[in-house]
Amino acid sequence: MSPRNPLPPPPPPAEIRSWPDRDARLADRALALDELGRRLLGGGRLAMFLLGFLLLQLGWGLVGVLVIAVGRPDFEPVMLLTGLVTAVLGIGALVPAVWLTVRSLRRDRTVRERLVQWAELDRHGPTDARLRAPVLSACWLLLSFALCGFGLWMGFAVPAGVSRYDGYGLVAYGMGVAMIFWVTGLTGLVKAMGHYRFAVRLTGTGTGTGTGGTGAGTGRGPSEAS
Repeated sequence: MSPRNPLPPPPPPAEIRSWPDRDARLADRALALDELGRRLLGGGRLAMFLLGFLLLQLGWGLVGVLVIAVGRPDFEPVMLLTGLVTAVLGIGALVPAVWLTVRSLRRDRTVRERLVQWAELDRHGPTDARLRAPVLSACWLLLSFALCGFGLWMGFAVPAGVSRYDGYGLVAYGMGVAMIFWVTGLTGLVKAMGHYRFAVRLTGTGTGTGTGGTGAGTGRGPSEAS
């Protein structure tokens, strides 16, 4: 999380909440939920998801030149030397790709935890319904399903389509590509379905006053928290 664009802070503890009324609390809650939902499923998050996927494929593709060269039945020194050079470049792409993926997963966990904290503060039908984000959820779901499906197809097509004259290196490379497709798509599916299920449960709870009363302490509301 960049210091220039931090996440909304968590709601203050119950003993120091000082909203003047429920409308003020719901307004702060709506702002926080909208921002956290955007951080979890928005266009920027989707772009980072695809960037991580492309970097993984690029890195593995460069390493794959060496894998294919080593697995060929006929030894070609030029191809092997080329594979060594591209493998170094591939590792240079895989390292930031893995770091970006792990960082994104950790950020998603933090955003989800904070989203739950704000959601449990109160209930408000229109605000809670926006959390479903049907268009964004559908985009994540369809894209992730396509990645999973293509990865699954490659997992069967590559071994079946490679002859013994192509060597086992091509099979290993193709299976690696299929695995990246499959794991990335599965991650997106779990994310989209988990968020939608959470939003549906929240919307179906009703519009009660929730647990967050207007605190009588001296603390600040979330709109004032730093």
